[in-house]
Amino acid sequence: MEPITYYNRNTGKIETEQVYGEGFLKWAYGNPLGKLALFSFVKRPFFSKWYGRRMDNPDTKKKVGPFIDDYGMKESDFIDSADSYKTFNEFFYRKLKPEARPIHDAAIVFPADGRHLGFENAEDVEGVFIKGQKWDLKKLIANNELYEKFKGGSLVLSRLCPVDYHRYHFPAAGKAGDTKMINGPLFSVSPIALRQNLSYMWQNKRTRTVLETSDHGDVLIMEIGATCVGSIHQTYKAGEQVEKGAEKGYFAFGGSSTITIFQPGKVKLAEDLLEHSSQQQELYALMGDRMGDRMGE
Repeated sequence: MEPITYYNRNTGKIETEQVYGEGFLKWAYGNPLGKLALFSFVKRPFFSKWYGRRMDNPDTKKKVGPFIDDYGMKESDFIDSADSYKTFNEFFYRKLKPEARPIHDAAIVFPADGRHLGFENAEDVEGVFIKGQKWDLKKLIANNELYEKFKGGSLVLSRLCPVDYHRYHFPAAGKAGDTKMINGPLFSVSPIALRQNLSYMWQNKRTRTVLETSDHGDVLIMEIGATCVGSIHQTYKAGEQVEKGAEKGYFAFGGSSTITIFQPGKVKLAEDLLEHSSQQQELYALMGDRMGDRMGE
């Protein structure tokens, strides 16, 4: 399998992803025996719940230091010291100092650290991760009324790896509605898996929240579950006004994704995001970085 590369907005360079659990992913999604195990139990929620509970065991505390060293993480960004985390999962969904993720003054910002793909028309997306496969927005949203509202609008996929900061935030200010859970299996959302089948994105367990804004219409925010994601936690209060960049929730152990969908004609996505996405290459940027502007600006 080809290495996973992305454009890092901060360094201006093409970089290669250091994949956590790469050997297992290649076996599960590329080996016949691995695929048998994948469909027998790995994709099933009980497997991820079991793994998530393992990461809550106090014995996993010893994994924190080596993980930080192996992936060159910046401890000075953490609110708490590395020694203070009682389990690996507690470290995994750590909080960061506010100054570590400043919120850009752009109209909309990235909701999470990660590798991002952005498209002007959510229904005209194809060839992502693998040629010949096209997004099925209707199945992803799983609600006819919302589908009619957002079809033809812009879409941003933000993919988080296990090494990333795993709290997700609101991309704009507004009134946040309830979160609706859509049940499903838990396939990996790593490109290693998505190169085999893009539909894992709209098969997986996922959540759906509508953010009502004054300048960008309604914004649909989704969190996508994945293998070994213990759970998706919402920390905001539904029905209240939220600020741009305010915390919405967090993923427990595992890599996952968020998806942000805008109504047609409401936003203009950042030029570098569109440029690299048109080349089927993800753009790495941090939570709070510029994602786009109001249409016409």
